[in-house]
Amino acid sequence: MAGRPVAVVTGAGSGLGKALALELARRGHDVVGCDLEEARLEALAPELEALGSRLVGLRVDVTVPEGVEGLRDAAMHAGGRLDVWVNNAGVAVAGEVGDVPLADWRWLLEVNLMGVVHGCHVAVPVMRRQGSGRILNVASAAGLVSTPGMAAYNASKAAVVALTETLAGELAGTGVGATVLCPTFFPTNLLDTARSADERHRRTAHKLMQRSTWTAADVARVALTDLEAGRLYSVPMADGRWLWRLKRAAPDRFGGLLAWGARRIRGG
Repeated sequence: MAGRPVAVVTGAGSGLGKALALELARRGHDVVGCDLEEARLEALAPELEALGSRLVGLRVDVTVPEGVEGLRDAAMHAGGRLDVWVNNAGVAVAGEVGDVPLADWRWLLEVNLMGVVHGCHVAVPVMRRQGSGRILNVASAAGLVSTPGMAAYNASKAAVVALTETLAGELAGTGVGATVLCPTFFPTNLLDTARSADERHRRTAHKLMQRSTWTAADVARVALTDLEAGRLYSVPMADGRWLWRLKRAAPDRFGGLLAWGARRIRGG
């Protein structure tokens, strides 16, 4: 991998993570990717090779700090530097406050928040020493606009937004950038592992995913373009941008409007 920029992608074996790995390969990066399922990484390797890239694939649980440290070490061993770090691995939990089991809250926060914290914790010092590099944290429009019935997921993604905003301020003037990705719905495998205290919310999310005209590849292209441009927020879809504006314009009414819209979708 010597001579080529190196990118790390967590959750690289499928969905958005895979799309990001492929798009990074198209943009000239070699990829160090992790996933919990090694077979997915094995299937990804030839696709990257067809794009002139190579993959170092590791089975890593992002909730385990030592595993994420190993991911960093693999990237440094492969290319001697760290150019892009993508904190993508994530899970979902649906249900209302008081209904979602506390064990599910802890599981989701360990992956969606602490997994991102672990990645930033190991990547940022390396990039500071280099004087270059970019962090892409995958959040969601749920981190900007909080849909009823998704409290745990919303809270985890809002925390990732706040973490990235803070990181961008801390890194100002260092040559290192941070971007937070906040897409709305598009077909992915997020619901395959989702836990739900209320199946209505899972069904609503599935319906919105299937209605979307966006693909994971579309989201990856926009995200990496925004990352390269140094933008703090990457909000690819127009509906996400409009909802974010509406929240800021009418914050006291916004929750009720979202609840009304969710009821319409469930019944539509």
